[in-house]
Amino acid sequence: MKIFSEPTQQKKLSLAMGYFDGVHLGHQKVIKKAVELAKSNGTKSAVITFKDHPCCFFYGVCPKYILTRKERQEKIAELGVDYLYEFDFAKIANLSAQEYLKDIIIKNFSPIGISTGFNHHFGAGKTGSPEFLEKMSHVYNYIYNKTEAEKLNGETISSTKIRQLLSNGQIETANKMLGYKFQLEGKVITGQQLGRKIGFRTANVLYPNELIDLPFGAYATIITYQNKTYKGVTNFGIRPTVSTTEQCTVETHILNFDKDIYNENIKIEFIKMLRAEKKFNSIEELKKQIQKDINNSISI
Repeated sequence: MKIFSEPTQQKKLSLAMGYFDGVHLGHQKVIKKAVELAKSNGTKSAVITFKDHPCCFFYGVCPKYILTRKERQEKIAELGVDYLYEFDFAKIANLSAQEYLKDIIIKNFSPIGISTGFNHHFGAGKTGSPEFLEKMSHVYNYIYNKTEAEKLNGETISSTKIRQLLSNGQIETANKMLGYKFQLEGKVITGQQLGRKIGFRTANVLYPNELIDLPFGAYATIITYQNKTYKGVTNFGIRPTVSTTEQCTVETHILNFDKDIYNENIKIEFIKMLRAEKKFNSIEELKKQIQKDINNSISI
């Protein structure tokens, strides 16, 4: 998949338009429609999105994301997309829906098809809508596909709902809505090596600032290192039993693993929240709880 930050002259594309934060099951459905239409017509597919959420422009504050930008790119690529366009929202924010469609989309891409979600809006004042795109499809000769809401147990899947679930530690339900496991990737850094001293070595990574914050606590996780997967227990928090600082850390004890992997990359996928973070009365009490966490993680 090729990635662009500005429009290019790529004609006869099948487009998926939206922000796609999280690339959840609803987003995947929209993108897959664009990919399928491209393949059936012997052309290329593209996702049209933005580098940052439009809220960053309107309110000066970016929301916490479900995926980092790099991870979002990877998820989109996995769906078979040929081109990804990540525009600077500030450059097009004042365009009307008609101007954006005509001068950006039609002029540069001459799309054979446009796919969006049921609630997609664009253009100044959010005047662009599925109804607008359907109407203009007859003017500009493209096929318009509106994807209806994807639901889980009767509830509409949305990035807002998934953020809420993650913030509440409801990892399992969030993962079902995502269609994959909530994750973070990072380079293993040197910590205070306290885990080693109490018999549970940990791999420490920085929690990306742009990601939605999980509740402090212990989580059952799956760790990928050099294309191999391992079960693990990950603590996200400030370690009140052993630390006197308020610095937030991500510490993962990888089961059946005993290698030094400093400065190497790992992926941590969150399966379930095991318990909230708490301060224990002693190191021995902490060790017993960690062993319980490991046993609970193994059983999942």
